[in-house]
Amino acid sequence: MTVRPITMIGHRALEQRARRVREVTPELHALVEDLLDTNDAAEGAGLAAPQVGARWRVFVYACPDAEGRMRRGHVLNPVLERAGALELDEGTIEGCLSLPGEGFPTARHRGARVRGTDLEGRPVEIADEGGVLARCLQHEVDHLDGRLYLDRLTPARRRAALDAVRDRGWRRAGRLTWDPRELTQDTV
Repeated sequence: MTVRPITMIGHRALEQRARRVREVTPELHALVEDLLDTNDAAEGAGLAAPQVGARWRVFVYACPDAEGRMRRGHVLNPVLERAGALELDEGTIEGCLSLPGEGFPTARHRGARVRGTDLEGRPVEIADEGGVLARCLQHEVDHLDGRLYLDRLTPARRRAALDAVRDRGWRRAGRLTWDPRELTQDTV
C-alpha cells in the first residue's frame, strides 16, 4: 500500500476526537494497510489514524508484550480499560511519531485492555500488563481522543518537551508533517 506523511505536534488533526467507524469501506481497508506500512517505515510501536490526518477511531500496533512476544494488528472503535495503579517509571521513555526523536518518562497504568473490532467485523480484544503493548494501547487511544502523551507529562517535563519542539524549529519552519520514506525520527 502507501506510506503516508505523519502529522506532527501543532497539526489540528491531533487535537480533535476521532469519529466512530460506522461502515467498513475499501477506503478504510486501505487506511489500515497504510497505517501498518507507515508505522513500519517509521519504526513505531503504534500509529493512530489522526497521525496520518484521518479522523477515524482506528489504530495499528506492532510491539512486544510483557512476555517479549511481538504483537501486530489493528483495532476499530477501541474501548480502553486501564488496570493497576498509575505508574511513573523514570527508566521507561515514551515517545511519539508525532513528536519524532523525543521521549520522556510518562505516567501510565501498568495494564491495559482494548476491545473493538477488526476490518471483518469480528470482535478483537488485546491485553497486556507491564509491556510496551500496554503502554502503546493507552497511547494510541489517547490519540483517538485528541490527546498527546505530552498532556500526561509532569509540568517540568512538558516544558522540556515544548522547548525541544521550539529548539528543533518545527513551528518556525511551519512543519506539520514528516515523511518516514525520506527521514528518520531523529533527523526530522
